[in-house]
Amino acid sequence: MKSNSNFLIYKNGLLILFLVLISNMSFAQTKVEQIEELLSTYKEYGKFNGSVLVSEQGKVIYKKGFGMANMEWDIPNQPNTKHRLGSITKQFTAMLILQLVAEGKLDLQTPISTYLPEYPKTSGDIITSHHLLTHTSGIPNYTAFPKFMEEESRNPYTPEEFVNMFADKALNFTPGEKFSYSNSGYFLLGVLVEKLSGKSYEQMLQEKIFTPLNMKDTGYDNHGYILKNRATGYKKQGGDYVNSSYLDMSIPYAAGSIYSTVEDLYKWDQALYTTSILPKEYMTLYFKPYIPAFGNSHYAYGWGVGYSKIGTSTDSIYAIGHGGGINGFNTNISRTTSNNSLIVLLNNTGGAPLNDMTKAIRAIMHGKAYDMPKKSVAEAVLAVIEDKGIAAGISHYYSIKDSDSYSLGEREMNAIGYQLMGSDKIEEANKVFQLIIEEFPASANAYDSFGESLMKLGKNELAIKNYRKSVALNPNNQNGIDFLKKLGDDVSDLVKEVKVSNVVLETYIGKYELQPGFILTVTREGNQLKTQATGQPVFDIFPKSKNEFYLKVVDAQLVFNKNDAGDIESVTLFQVGREIIGKRID
Repeated sequence: MKSNSNFLIYKNGLLILFLVLISNMSFAQTKVEQIEELLSTYKEYGKFNGSVLVSEQGKVIYKKGFGMANMEWDIPNQPNTKHRLGSITKQFTAMLILQLVAEGKLDLQTPISTYLPEYPKTSGDIITSHHLLTHTSGIPNYTAFPKFMEEESRNPYTPEEFVNMFADKALNFTPGEKFSYSNSGYFLLGVLVEKLSGKSYEQMLQEKIFTPLNMKDTGYDNHGYILKNRATGYKKQGGDYVNSSYLDMSIPYAAGSIYSTVEDLYKWDQALYTTSILPKEYMTLYFKPYIPAFGNSHYAYGWGVGYSKIGTSTDSIYAIGHGGGINGFNTNISRTTSNNSLIVLLNNTGGAPLNDMTKAIRAIMHGKAYDMPKKSVAEAVLAVIEDKGIAAGISHYYSIKDSDSYSLGEREMNAIGYQLMGSDKIEEANKVFQLIIEEFPASANAYDSFGESLMKLGKNELAIKNYRKSVALNPNNQNGIDFLKKLGDDVSDLVKEVKVSNVVLETYIGKYELQPGFILTVTREGNQLKTQATGQPVFDIFPKSKNEFYLKVVDAQLVFNKNDAGDIESVTLFQVGREIIGKRID
């Protein structure tokens, strides 16, 4: 009996263990199925075209390609497809810099003029490599220079030649004073790498990182190279894709010229848990949060670090990541070191909602709620217009615009309007722009687009009226002012400066909750009011009146609201036609 009893207990133990294993297998399978359904839906709705890898506890649980790496030859994306990384490059540049520090060839706090004596001393004597690494140098960002992409981005440069594009420009602020994303800073870091090593940036990447980590499908991209499995970059134009604009890869350089695969980025991720290419003390410096950058996150050396939301829940997890965007590509890498997990998304059609996708995948991994993608109202309407005409398209618009299965975006609607104008369908475009105004009456861009279509139709008086409405909503709309001049309108009343006292500005300082977990922080530097939303950079805001302000970098306005006691109790954000009220919480 005793022996039999032990046997039964053993059997029960086996049964329990077996059931636990089945449960875990089922759960893992369910997560994979959820990820597959999520990404397949993004692909079906035309919102993702690329390669994906997800790992958990250091093990790859999902990797796959979606859509085409080359649409002309119907070559599909795969996990080994090579994509341009854009700004994910910056973490590799930062690694090379820290390797030089570890070798005693560079001091992070020494002025860069020590190492680059030819750099203008006015700024070179006060900028350090630490400033460059953390985007706190104040060097103007060359990709934001007027007409830079149109006039310079196709031309090849040596690193030394290109530095002259920004070296003599005045700094935007005193180094170390604040965060301001600058590709110029990381370009200069590449020049530092070459100067101190005596080798090219490309050689250093290969010798110090890619070869040691066996990253055979990663390298410095160059138009002249023949690369097997290289993805072509595309961009969306209405409901279709076109080839992305050419970019000479000497331009992004150490700020954005690397290509890789999701599989190689997994190797990179796993190596960062070791000291195989950098001693431990410098790895600590590598990931240390240095300065507030995007909302609740901070910038380290080539990485954004901070707490990220898990799906639609209020839960968050500490994440290390970075995004990238370069002609025809956008990318995202997100690491959560507490559970050794990784999400890599590489897209070769530009503009994919990779942050939303990352958030949803992370929610699946943690068993939390998340949003599924929706179909595009704009794309559906454009298809009907092209097939059955504008009347049918408008009818279809009203039938789907409020549907839970569709998302209505002002930018997407505006894009199809311009696609129609580009096809010389001005009347059709005009009617689409009217729909946008109807849905987004607070959007300056909507009136600007409508005004342009009216001008093309020869309805100049109506065009002037709508351009004026656009400028009233966004005083920084120089395009609208220029067209009003072209139409013969007197714009002297539109060009004016509004001043608000520091005493009044001080009353607006605080934090405003626009949505749970999404905070708008308002600060002041002298007589300049500034704002920063969770996950976004700091922007200056400018007064239209005593309590109305606007942004110059995007089409958005803020109105500060008082309660009956005369205290500021909330702010109203007007952006892309939406109106959101944020209650003051601090």
